[in-house]
Amino acid sequence: MVLIFTDNGNMGIENKSIGILFLVLVFAIISPKLMAQESPMEEDYFKILKVKAPEGLLLEVGGLTVMPNGNLGLATRRGEVYLVENPTGPSPYFRKFASGLHEILGLIYRDGAFYCSQRGELTRLEDTNQDGRADLYTTVFSWPVSGHYHEYSYGPVVDEAGNFYVSGNVAFGNEEWWRGESRVPYRGWIMKISPDGKMEPWATGMRSPAGLGYIDGKLFYTENQGDYMASGGIWHIQKGSFAGHPAGLSWTDRENSPLDLSPEAFHAVVDPRKVKNEQGRYIKPENVTDEDYLTLYQAKEKLPQITLPAVWLPYGIYGISTSEPINIPEGNFGPFSGQMLVGDQGQSKIMRVMMEEVNGVLQGAAIDFRSGFRSGVLRMAWGQDGSLFVGETNRGWGSAGEANEGLERLVWNGEVPFEIRDIHAMPDGFEVEFTKPIDRKSAEDLESYQVQTFTYKYHPVYGSPPVANEMAEVQGVQVSEDLMRVRIKVDGLTQYHIHHLQLDGIRERDHFYSLVHPAAYYTLNEIPEGDILAENDMSTYRSSEQATGPEPASVSPKAVAVSASEDTGNASEGDEDTIDEALVSSLLSRHTCIACHNTETKQVGPAYKEVAKRNYTPEEIVSLIHTPKPENWPEYATPMPPMPHVPEADALKIAKWINSLK
Repeated sequence: MVLIFTDNGNMGIENKSIGILFLVLVFAIISPKLMAQESPMEEDYFKILKVKAPEGLLLEVGGLTVMPNGNLGLATRRGEVYLVENPTGPSPYFRKFASGLHEILGLIYRDGAFYCSQRGELTRLEDTNQDGRADLYTTVFSWPVSGHYHEYSYGPVVDEAGNFYVSGNVAFGNEEWWRGESRVPYRGWIMKISPDGKMEPWATGMRSPAGLGYIDGKLFYTENQGDYMASGGIWHIQKGSFAGHPAGLSWTDRENSPLDLSPEAFHAVVDPRKVKNEQGRYIKPENVTDEDYLTLYQAKEKLPQITLPAVWLPYGIYGISTSEPINIPEGNFGPFSGQMLVGDQGQSKIMRVMMEEVNGVLQGAAIDFRSGFRSGVLRMAWGQDGSLFVGETNRGWGSAGEANEGLERLVWNGEVPFEIRDIHAMPDGFEVEFTKPIDRKSAEDLESYQVQTFTYKYHPVYGSPPVANEMAEVQGVQVSEDLMRVRIKVDGLTQYHIHHLQLDGIRERDHFYSLVHPAAYYTLNEIPEGDILAENDMSTYRSSEQATGPEPASVSPKAVAVSASEDTGNASEGDEDTIDEALVSSLLSRHTCIACHNTETKQVGPAYKEVAKRNYTPEEIVSLIHTPKPENWPEYATPMPPMPHVPEADALKIAKWINSLK
C-alpha cells in the first residue's frame, strides 16, 4: 500500500481512509509486542521503603521480631537489641533495650521476654522493673565455642510446645582452610532446647545454616553454597536428618545422638579428596571437568540418612548466601498467601518458594520475588499492617547494594501482578497456575515454553557447576477453561533433577502483559502417579512451524566489535563482525553473570569495566570463567564458582564485550 501526502505534509483526502485503515492494521499487528515491552515489573507492585533510624546508628541487623503491640524488636550483630516504636510510621522511635551480647543472629519475643542466639548460648532478656530496658539476662542453654570467627549461631525458632531450635555454623581449618570443621559440639548441628533448658541434638549435616523457620508444624533450614554444598537450598528437617555436610558427624558416637552415621562410613562413599602435594601440604580440591561425579541422590542410595533438599535455590540465580525462610500469612501479599519467602544476603533480594507434598516428600519451585534492597537481606518479620520488615547487613559478607546495613520495609500496593502463582508436578510434566487469566493463543503455542533439567555434583569442592544439562521436549499443553492454569506435557522429566521452566511467551489476557518473572526452578524429588495427558486433549501448535519464512534479524545501533570467526571459538583480531548489546545481555542473564556483576559498579564481584582494566585476552577471560582464580581479586569476600558449563562460544562473546569496555 502507498500513502500519498500533499505538499504541506497532510495525507491526501482520497487516501485518508485507506491510510487510517493501514495504521489500524499496523497497530493491531505490533501492539501486542509494544504492550509486552511495557509490562509492569516487580517494583510496580512491591515498594521498598527505608525505615528511618537515628543518625549514627548502625543497623547490622541479625534478628527481627514483631511484638504483640506492633512494636519491632531488632537485634544487631554488634550485640545490641532495640525496641522500635511506631515502626511503620514516618518517625519511628528507637530505644536501646539490651547490649553487651555477642553477635546476635536471631531474635523472637515470647511470654513477655526476648530470646536470642548469641555466639555461645540461647539467652532470655527480660525487663523486670518495666523501665524499658532489659535488667535480667538469663542463659537458657549454652554450648561450646572454639573461638573460631566462623562459629556463628542462628535462631531461635519455636514450635507449638515452646521448644526452641538453634543452629551452629562450622569453623574452618588452618592448613585446610577451605574445609568446614566441627571443632566442638555441636557445630554443624541443629539443637532442640526445651523451655527449661534441656538440650537434645536434633539433626546434623549443616554447614552454614543461616536461616531457620518453623512453618506449618515443620522445621526448615536454609543452606549456603560451600564445601559439600552444591548450591543454596531449603531442607525439611526431622529428628535424625543428615543434610549432607560431614563435619558434624564427629559427634554421632555420643549417647544422645539421633543418628549413627560415622565419618568413616561417610568417607567410604564420598571421597574427601585429602591429597597432599610434593611438599606434604594439602591441596585444595577443585572442580574437575568431565569427571565421573557423584550426586547427592546417588549418595543417598548408599547413605539413607541423607535428607535431600525440598527445593534447590540455584546458585547465582536465586541468591548466593541464602538466609531466612518465612511464611506469608493469610491475607498478606495477595495471591501468594500461604507460600514462603526466602531472603538472600549476597544478592540483596527475596525469592518466593511454593511447596507441595508428593509421595510423602516435600518438593517445589523457587522464583524471584523482589530485588533491589540496599544491603544483604538476612532477617524478615511481618508488620501488623501486612508489610514486611527486612533487616540487612554485609560486614564481612559481600552483598549487592550501596549500603553496609539497613532496615527497610516491603509494601504491597494491593494490585495483583501477573505471575506464576504455583507449580505442581504431574506424571508427565507440570501444571502451572497463574495469578490472572492468560491469553489462550499464546498459552497454546509450544514456543511459549522451554524446560531444561540439570543437577549438581556432591563433593568436597566449594559448590558445583550445573551438570547433566538437558533440554526436555515440551510435547503439548492443555489450557484450563478459566484460563488460570496450563498443563505442560514434557518428555524428559528426570527424578531428583532441577527443572528450569521458562515461560517467556505467555501473555496476560486483558493487557497482553508478559509475566513479571517468567522463570521458575522446580526440584523434582518425586514424580507423582496419575493420568497422562492424552494427545487429543492438548495443543501441539508451534508458531515457528507456521511461519512462511525467517524473521529479519535485529541489529542494535549499539554494537561492539568482535571476531568474525567467533562462532568457531578462534579469535582473529583482523576480522570483525558485530554483536549487539541485547545479545550480550541475554548471555549474561542466561549464564547468571548478572547475579554478581554489573557494568559500572562493584557488586558481589567486580564490575565488568574493572575486569576490562586487567587487560586479559578474551581467551584468558574464558579460562577464568571456567576456572576462576579468587586470589586475583582478594578484596572480594565471595569467591566466584567454576562455570565450565558456559559454552566456550558464549564465553568468548562475553569476553570480547568486556574488553570493549576499556
